[in-house]
Amino acid sequence: MAQSIDPARDKPFDSAQGTPLLDVQHLSVTFGGAAPAVDDVSFSIARGETLGLVGESGSGKSVTAYSILRLLQPPGRSTAGRVIFEGRDLLALTEREMREVRGAGISLIFQEPMTALNPVMRVGDQIAEALLVHGKASRSDARARAVELLEAVKIADATHRVRDYPHQLSGGMRQRVMIAIALACRPPLVIADEPTTALDVTIQAQVLELLRELKSRYNLALLLITHDFGVIAEMADRVAVMSKGRLVEHGTVRDVLRHPSHDYTRNLLAAVPGAR
Repeated sequence: MAQSIDPARDKPFDSAQGTPLLDVQHLSVTFGGAAPAVDDVSFSIARGETLGLVGESGSGKSVTAYSILRLLQPPGRSTAGRVIFEGRDLLALTEREMREVRGAGISLIFQEPMTALNPVMRVGDQIAEALLVHGKASRSDARARAVELLEAVKIADATHRVRDYPHQLSGGMRQRVMIAIALACRPPLVIADEPTTALDVTIQAQVLELLRELKSRYNLALLLITHDFGVIAEMADRVAVMSKGRLVEHGTVRDVLRHPSHDYTRNLLAAVPGAR
């Protein structure tokens, strides 16, 4: 059965047996207002697992993701909790140590690639840069790897497309480039923040299928952030429902879809045609 998160604020759930890849413990984040943006949030993700974090805009989903990677802009800051990744508390690392984690350990697929990609830098160079920064390829090999990665995300004519600038690509192709950059260093965990929001339905389906295929090929763990329960039903193993900075329900996708225990979850499901 799906479970509501009770006020006792116990850790909501554990991942599969064994030590989780990512273990977020009682994380709280503030931007200086009266109410925290993230309030005592806990979850864990096993290797190779997809956890869907679902909620409406402003529920705290993306703030949680950016907190994990220590990418909050001031005045945003974590005020409590631990983020354990591969045995280390990310909130206790130096900024230099965090730069080694970002991209190589945990990568982020942004919601809007046109704002995340450098508009005056060829896409092949941006993929190559991810490899060079983490010492994953020599400069002479990085371009060849960039072509391979564009081919892996199914961009046709990759040998020529590496020389394109972001504005020369369609929205779906730009999102594929973002996925290629995210996978360049073969990180064990990828955070996808609303990766299909800006795409039309047909391209959205293609990108989700690509993520599913790459996840299987590279045994990725995926934290999938979305407002869309349809995407969760298609992609996730487990789901955590977020409202007003709190986790209000969690469980397997099957249980939450069939037996939602929180009114907020029921309302989200009611907006999905054919979900119930």
